Amino acid sequence: MFDMKDKVVIITGSSRGIGRASAEQLARAGAKVVVSSRKAEACSEVASTISDAGGIALVVPCHVGERSQIENLVSATMDAFGRIDGLVCNAATNPTMGPLSTLTDDVFTKIMQVNVQSTLWLSNLCAPIMAKQGGGSIVLLSSITAILGNAFIGAYGMSKAAEGQLARNLAVELGPENIRVNSIAPGLVKTDFAKAIWDNPELMKKQLGGTPLGRIGQPTDIAGIVHFLLSEAANYITGQMIVADGGETII
Repeated sequence: MFDMKDKVVIITGSSRGIGRASAEQLARAGAKVVVSSRKAEACSEVASTISDAGGIALVVPCHVGERSQIENLVSATMDAFGRIDGLVCNAATNPTMGPLSTLTDDVFTKIMQVNVQSTLWLSNLCAPIMAKQGGGSIVLLSSITAILGNAFIGAYGMSKAAEGQLARNLAVELGPENIRVNSIAPGLVKTDFAKAIWDNPELMKKQLGGTPLGRIGQPTDIAGIVHFLLSEAANYITGQMIVADGGETII
């Protein structure tokens, strides 16, 4: 049920962190993965690692905030493999920290375009392809900031809440085409994206004290869920948000 042999999966933001771990995990399961982020060199390093391990990877650099680059990502995937079975929208940005009262219009627009609008662009481009093939699976990376209030990354949390709702809406729209759409809401994961938190001893002490498992997440913890949601094991799951936070939100 977890075999991904010959499935083609696009993963944005896959040059590092959760995206990279997901690409490597899916390749091990037999998928042909499309490694994509803004920098070609970083993508090529991931693709080489996958190829050296016997997997298949295609590099397509893409800035998800630019619609033309997203269109190229999809067309390049189709040119290379002729199909798209899975889409993982992982790329995101958070260029600011602080109260919403200090948020500028330009930064708000950037966060929403990269974190939300790009996801809708990609989903709308991939869904017709999946429908013609008889189905597919889309996974959106949300966050526990979508369900918890905070005073530091409020705009990011708003964008991630939007992704959770987008997954539910798309699940309703695309269900008749046998396309499943789900989101994952990770807690703190040890990635470069979250380094400002896990690299701060004081913040980490507070974090671990409020997490039942007593540790922060690793990228592979989330990659396993991505694999599950793209696989046949999750064939009857759609429109859901799976929280993976070591228990932080249950306290």
